[in-house]
Amino acid sequence: MQPDLFANPQMPKTRYQGSKRKLATWIADCIDHLDCHAILDAFSGTASVGYELKRRGRQVTCNDLLRFNHLIATALVENRSVRLADDTINAVAQPDQSGNHERLIEQHFSGIYFTDDENRWLDAAIHAIRQLSDPHESAIAHHALFQAAIAKRPYNLFHRRNLYMRSADVERSFGNKATWDTPFDVHFTRLATEANAAIFDNGQNCVARCGDAMSIEPAFDLVYIDPPYINGKGQGVDYRDFYHFLEGIADYPNWRQRIDMSSKHRRLIRTPNPWTNPATIHDAFCELFEHFADATLVVSYRSDGTPSIDELVAMLKRVKQTVDVIRYDAYQYALSTNRTSREVLLIGR
Repeated sequence: MQPDLFANPQMPKTRYQGSKRKLATWIADCIDHLDCHAILDAFSGTASVGYELKRRGRQVTCNDLLRFNHLIATALVENRSVRLADDTINAVAQPDQSGNHERLIEQHFSGIYFTDDENRWLDAAIHAIRQLSDPHESAIAHHALFQAAIAKRPYNLFHRRNLYMRSADVERSFGNKATWDTPFDVHFTRLATEANAAIFDNGQNCVARCGDAMSIEPAFDLVYIDPPYINGKGQGVDYRDFYHFLEGIADYPNWRQRIDMSSKHRRLIRTPNPWTNPATIHDAFCELFEHFADATLVVSYRSDGTPSIDELVAMLKRVKQTVDVIRYDAYQYALSTNRTSREVLLIGR
C-alpha cells in the first residue's frame, strides 16, 4: 500500500528529549531506495521513525527497553484501528478522585513535580486507564497522559525536584508558564484526540515489543539503530533517569518497590545499561552489529559521539562491505547548546 492511499496521518508532536520526529522524514528518505520491507527500530523511543516508516508502507517492529516507550509504539505503530471514544476520554479526563484506588503519586511525590491537586488527579486518571480492557485503548490513553505530564514539566524532564519554577513569582522571558498552568484534563483531552487522528492501517503487521534488542531474532531486512547518546566527553543520556516518572506510571502496580527513596526526586533504582556507559558502549555496538549482520544496518548518530564516527564505520565494516556516511548539517536539538555537533546517518550494506 502506498502512502498516498492513507488519509495523511501525522505523528503527534512530542516534547520528548532526543525525539527524531523532526528528522524522521529525512531518515526515511535516506533509506527509501534500499531493498527492505521488514524493518526493526531497535531503540524506538517515542516511535517517530517507526511511525514514518509505517506511513511508507513498511512492516515495522518497534522495540524499546522502557515500558512507557513500548506503550507509545503500541498506540501509534502496532495499533491499526482502535481509537478512544469520547466517553472514554472523558472518563479519564474527569476521573473519580474519591474512589478506592492506589494513591502512590499523592503519597510519594508531593512537592516534587506537580501540585497536590495534580498528583491526586494523576492517581485517579491512572486508575481509570487501568480499567480499560483493550490493550490499544490503554496504550493510547497512556500515551496522552505521558505527553501531558511532559508538557507540564520545566525542561520537559523529571531530572530534578523543581516544582518551584512553576510557582515562582518572577518575570519570565518565555511562554511555558501558560502550558504548565493548563489543567491536566485539558492537556489529556487534546492529546488523546491528536493520537486518535494519528492511527491508521498500512496493511502490514506492525508490532511493538519491550526488551533488550539483543534478544530479538535477527529476521529483518533492515535494522535502524538509535541508541542513547554519549558525547565526546563521555557524558551519556540516560532516558530512564530523565523519564523515570513516566516509566513508573507505565509499571504502576510495581512502581512503589522500584522507587529509590534516598533520591530527592524519587527516581527509579538504577540498573546497569551498557548503552549509557562509555566503558561498555563500544562492545555493545560491536555485539549488536554482529547480531544483525545479515540485515542492512542504519545508525542514527551525532558527529561528536562516543564511539567516534570513524570508530563506528570501522565496526560496521567488520560485517558490511559498504558503509555510507550521510550528514544533516542544519539540525539542532531543542534545549541543546551544542552548536558544533551534527546529525549523522551511517548505512552499512
